[in-house]
Amino acid sequence: MQDIYEKIKQDCLSANEKDPIQLFLEIARKEYVSIHGPEHHVLDGACLLTALKNAGVNFDLKKALDTLEMRGKQMPGAICGQWGVCGSAASVGAALAILHETGPLSQNSYYKDNLNLVAQCLTKIAEVGGPRCCKRNAFLSLQTAVAFVKARYGISLPQTRPACVFSDKNLQCLQQQCPFFKGGKNA
Repeated sequence: MQDIYEKIKQDCLSANEKDPIQLFLEIARKEYVSIHGPEHHVLDGACLLTALKNAGVNFDLKKALDTLEMRGKQMPGAICGQWGVCGSAASVGAALAILHETGPLSQNSYYKDNLNLVAQCLTKIAEVGGPRCCKRNAFLSLQTAVAFVKARYGISLPQTRPACVFSDKNLQCLQQQCPFFKGGKNA
């Protein structure tokens, strides 16, 4: 049986979607993606990478997804509350670092860009607050990433304004305090 990360990669490799949020919604609705979990440490960045590739950015998507899987698996679940960094923000930051081929010794503007993107994602996530919600944080991180790549690199990606279809499955849902809450009706 294929593991969850292989399923995410296969879904991304077969997708034509240029909107990372729409792609996230399509994959996150699948039975193999839990409401909360470390699979988001790969899924969120994978949706960004896939959308960028489908929008014409030239790179090896399979290789990038393999690298993202390796990095994402190193992040334990619940790091949002225990380490102060959300795995979704780290995932989109890792996606950008993979595209830039940056590492800890890089001395270029891309190193700064990776950190700035993650900082912007974390700021948006912190503004909403907790408790955890991997779906809400994915929406916030991906919205931030779309704005970032447009402002910094002139890459325009379409962006769905998500209405949450997961709230009835999330026992910790913020409901009206969440910017994506729409009454919890599943699509």
